Amino acid sequence: MSGLKPGPVLKHLGQTKLELGPVGPGDGPWRRGEADGIVWLVFDRADTSVNTVSRDVIEALAAELNALERDTPRAVVIRSGKPAGFAAGADITGFDEMSVDGAADLLRQGHDVLDRLAALKCPTICVVHGAALGAGFEIALACDWRIAVEGASFAFPEVKLGLHPGLGGTFRLPALIDPTEAMTLMLTGKTAHTDKAKKLGIADVVTEERHVRAAVDAVVAGDVERNSRGLKARAFGIGYARTLAARQMRSETEKKAPKEQYPAPHALIDLWEEHGDDRGAMQKGEVESFANLLKTDTSKNLRRVFFLRQGLKDAARGDDGIAHVHVIGAGAMGAEIAAWAALKGKTVTLSDVELEPLGKAVKQAREVCKGQHLSGPETRDALDRLMPDPNGYGVARADLVIEAAPEKTELKEKIYAGLAERMKAGAVLTSNTSSLRLTDLRDGVADSSHFAGLHFFNPVSKMQLIEVVRHDGTDDDVIDRLAAFCGTIDRLPIRVTDYPGFLVNRALTPYLMEAMVLMDDGVEKEEIDAAAIKFGMPIGPVALSDQVGLDICLHVAESLKSNLEKPMPEISARLREKVEAGDTGKKAGQGFYDWSDGTPHPEATGNGPDDLTDRLILPMLDACVECLRKGVARNVDEVDGAMIFATGFAPFRGGPLHYASARGFDAVRDRLAELEDRHGPRFAPDPGWQDL
Repeated sequence: MSGLKPGPVLKHLGQTKLELGPVGPGDGPWRRGEADGIVWLVFDRADTSVNTVSRDVIEALAAELNALERDTPRAVVIRSGKPAGFAAGADITGFDEMSVDGAADLLRQGHDVLDRLAALKCPTICVVHGAALGAGFEIALACDWRIAVEGASFAFPEVKLGLHPGLGGTFRLPALIDPTEAMTLMLTGKTAHTDKAKKLGIADVVTEERHVRAAVDAVVAGDVERNSRGLKARAFGIGYARTLAARQMRSETEKKAPKEQYPAPHALIDLWEEHGDDRGAMQKGEVESFANLLKTDTSKNLRRVFFLRQGLKDAARGDDGIAHVHVIGAGAMGAEIAAWAALKGKTVTLSDVELEPLGKAVKQAREVCKGQHLSGPETRDALDRLMPDPNGYGVARADLVIEAAPEKTELKEKIYAGLAERMKAGAVLTSNTSSLRLTDLRDGVADSSHFAGLHFFNPVSKMQLIEVVRHDGTDDDVIDRLAAFCGTIDRLPIRVTDYPGFLVNRALTPYLMEAMVLMDDGVEKEEIDAAAIKFGMPIGPVALSDQVGLDICLHVAESLKSNLEKPMPEISARLREKVEAGDTGKKAGQGFYDWSDGTPHPEATGNGPDDLTDRLILPMLDACVECLRKGVARNVDEVDGAMIFATGFAPFRGGPLHYASARGFDAVRDRLAELEDRHGPRFAPDPGWQDL
């Protein structure tokens, strides 16, 4: 910490014991220590690796404040006792059972406690390491000062749960920093990492862990200056200025999160516009708005998505026994797989038959590190773990080999034959294939019991899901290790069985191919994509096909068409023509769209058929039901989670099968039967609808 003399060391829990002087028995979520007239409150919920904020946490903090108000110390320091970070936000497990009035009462209780913290007649300092999210961030904001340990981050992810901040964040953050920056953080759920947090004024001091006590002493001594909010912030005290800014915010928000689908950010803008100059009214409005949003279908479904993620994370626990990963193929997918595994701590060797892709892969890895906000030393360490290996020497040391070669059976079989004598005993061989059956590949593998699929999605650094695919001879232990591997590289595994397209591509391909049929029928691509976006998809099927690569779409469609019992849409002649001409989509700069000017933003033309949306969406639902019936996926929750985290399926609808349930299983089946009568057997409802 520049300019300050290091004081006594307050070390990170997990490295050594917290040096806090006398510490209480620790039977509640707050442990108390005192040294030199400074009280340290350590947030440390029992039996959990991550702090969350719940009623008992707030009530225990209120009890601590009772003592602090009676006998006020020189200063109060709040920090976490968890190595993982400060706090992961509110405990949302009981939200579904709350009434609007019950939620409002709980929030008012929380506001009262944080108001008391803010009013203490001594300096209050929050020390944040790791993440301070949601309600954890709001506790930090109720303190006078915030010290960020290098690597700390701050965010309000409530918008991703169909909510906005509810414990004072809507008025405390705009009062602290530039209100437009504050609103942007709350409206988007984006994270302010350490440097940005300091620049914005969220963090008053940024320091290393060993200098935390010195930073506390400097704050208490008055040796730390606070950033000024400036003229711009003061200008928003005028209603007219807020109205103009709110109008622009609504316009931008509507493009990415339409009010009909995502009411929370729009409710937040309304609050700020109406009450941004009146703290009391803003506080009252925040409580009422949050409580009402809690009961919306959007919030219920987005909270379902949160728990779907947790379920997939739980399936990724355990020891993977994988320290060294060897990736074969340094194309776009292989390079990102290698970079991501190295970034997450694995030793990685990367081989390719050409040298040029290996050089590009290292550059790509640097960009991945940059996108993940790694520091210079962290980037250096990640790149040190990634070793270009043109001769494939790493195969002999690897615990896991990931083949990411082009989708050609003969090529993959040749690679497997070359690995037979080189892989060490117990190592696992996987393929990143997206369209080929493992059953058709396993005969070329020396030990098929240690052969499985690891199907990553592009781009690996952004797509959270990995399909862990087993054929009927894969060992259970291998699948467990691969699921755990997904967890160690911070990805969500979905366990599926070998089937044409597995789960995600089996469900997604009819959606993409139906869009091609519609274009052949004369429907404009903009109308098709606009209909899908209006339904809630993040991108329309035509633009998505361009992004995936039309050559890949064609290959997957041909593979499914020849391997499925159910008819697929006819493969579009226009699609074949595009591929043959080299117009393969975004990577070529031209596909169905021209990508030279960036991502297209289609608008509806008003000329689509009345069944357009159902023709696109319902085949996805039907394929999901087929995969359940065939045992490709294990349950409804995993199907919904996979489709949300791999394809972006309208999160506010809670997943394709949850949407089908809300619409009515019988109603969806009947609608598919109507579409079958109109357009042919590709819409015939799967027999599995009868069992839902």
